[in-house]
Amino acid sequence: MKRIEVVGMGVGNGDLLPSYKKLISGAEVLVGGRRLLDRAPSSSARQVVIESPLTPVMERIREAAQAGKRVVVLADGDPGFFGIGRLLGKTFGREHVRIHPNVTVLQAAASRLGMSWQDIKTVSLHGRKDLSPLFRTLAFADRVAVYTDPENTPRRIASAMIQRRVDTFEMHVFENMGLEGEREGRYSLDLAEDTDFSLPNFLLFERIKTPEVTPHVGMDEDQYLHHRGQITKKEIRVAGLAALRIRSCHTVWDLGAGSGSMAVEASLLATEGRVLAVEKRAGRVEHIRENIRRTGCYHVETVHGKMPDCLSSLPEPDRIFMGGGTGKDTRVLEEAVRRLRPGGRIVLHMVLLDSLHRTVDLFSAAGWSLAISLVSVARAKTLGKDLRMEALNPVFIVSADKPEKEN
Repeated sequence: MKRIEVVGMGVGNGDLLPSYKKLISGAEVLVGGRRLLDRAPSSSARQVVIESPLTPVMERIREAAQAGKRVVVLADGDPGFFGIGRLLGKTFGREHVRIHPNVTVLQAAASRLGMSWQDIKTVSLHGRKDLSPLFRTLAFADRVAVYTDPENTPRRIASAMIQRRVDTFEMHVFENMGLEGEREGRYSLDLAEDTDFSLPNFLLFERIKTPEVTPHVGMDEDQYLHHRGQITKKEIRVAGLAALRIRSCHTVWDLGAGSGSMAVEASLLATEGRVLAVEKRAGRVEHIRENIRRTGCYHVETVHGKMPDCLSSLPEPDRIFMGGGTGKDTRVLEEAVRRLRPGGRIVLHMVLLDSLHRTVDLFSAAGWSLAISLVSVARAKTLGKDLRMEALNPVFIVSADKPEKEN
């Protein structure tokens, strides 16, 4: 197979290096989006327009390269930075692809603002239906760049951020960069939600304040909004999180989330995954949403619904936490373990022996490995000029692992 040359065209209508022009002029097959093909230096090459779906385009590239044709693929910016370079390398093997980089829109946008760009975290929303990668990044970064598309517009993104109660960022919008009618502006989310922006555009979010509460594992109960003390105590919370064994990529369910304290702190561990807090009571759902806002853990997703019915639409979890026991029966638990991915893990906190017995019977009948701990916590309280220890309710922590293969 003849090597495929991938040329970055830079930002807008910027000049190309002479060596890049030579590659394009010498191409026998020239591949790119219509805008880039129109911009390319004149060539007698057969043109292949990149459009969805990409599979037929990849096949035409393969056929031409295997026939020994000189194939040149045109890409925006730097093809290796959120561009087609990755797909071409994965499809044909990196040894068959050579990338010729150029200036990215991120570099150009950072330069317009006079800031360095090595610490800017970048998210691409091209072709995505959900914005979870953006919210994950906003939770941990101070500057976030976003590649948009005709569906994920600045207006839609601002609206989604307002709904998630993001209040620590402002938005820079760059329209038509390097093209006629180029414009850059700074917007509050409210203003961006009421503004129409031209295509193409690019976003850069900059943190303007820190969250009200700095999140960490084992936060004091009074740092959360909650209903009459009905919140997992911090010592028990830490033990439960340890039992869950959350990895950064995991999808986590917090069922019967209450204040959302477990979901918030699980999100500090599942930094590249998803965390969903499920709660049926409207007042507690409001607490969860406010606790997300106060801590800036924006990637926690609140699900207001009644279990088990509402679980059917949620993504399959790697980890499940249940903090309120099993209730009157095991219907919610049965649906939860059914949806849990093979090799996944579920952790339950409970104080009632009947709930414990039902849970143990269910997991034993399924042949799951099981661990049970009883955690008792006492906290120091003043008594005159001295201290005494005041015990909290002991809590059973039940951990179970779903087999990789069902029996």
